Amino acid sequence: MSRHFDKADGLFEEKDAATDGFVFNQTMLRIADPKRSLDFYTRVMGMTLLKRLDFADMKFSLYFLSAGEDFSDISDDTHSRTAQTFGRPAMLELTHNWADSAEHVQYHNGNSEPKGFGHIGFHVPNLEAACQRFESLDVPFQKRPNDGAMQGIAFIKDPDGYWIEIFDANSVAASITEHLQT
Repeated sequence: MSRHFDKADGLFEEKDAATDGFVFNQTMLRIADPKRSLDFYTRVMGMTLLKRLDFADMKFSLYFLSAGEDFSDISDDTHSRTAQTFGRPAMLELTHNWADSAEHVQYHNGNSEPKGFGHIGFHVPNLEAACQRFESLDVPFQKRPNDGAMQGIAFIKDPDGYWIEIFDANSVAASITEHLQT
């Protein structure tokens, strides 16, 4: 029996025991203005700041954000919370180099040439309600749910122009299953 749940060329079947305990922890995005980015990710996207780290000698700050509802395991102790932050799955790390500002820096979002990084994604329980809320908050859309060939997903932009895919996991699963059966 395979350890993988699907098939694709290039999969390695035997999991190396040396990788036991590895946790995918973070995706890092550079930000020009922490105030506007933290407002966006905490107010608009509902994320929680778990840890801020300032590196004065290197002139940059890191902000580790997590989505979800249950943070009962997060310690008040600085050392413990730092270890918990770096051991938690699927975090967003926002990096601000202190010399950068929204007035003089623009980051490559990965979707223009040369293409690379594309987006991060959020499941929402109700795509239509989420998109109406984003609209009311003046969040810019790259793609609305009914635009283009991929129906039922949206892309919004954060303050630095990074794309965020917005989808309802159940609706996407139903749509993909239907598409693959035709």
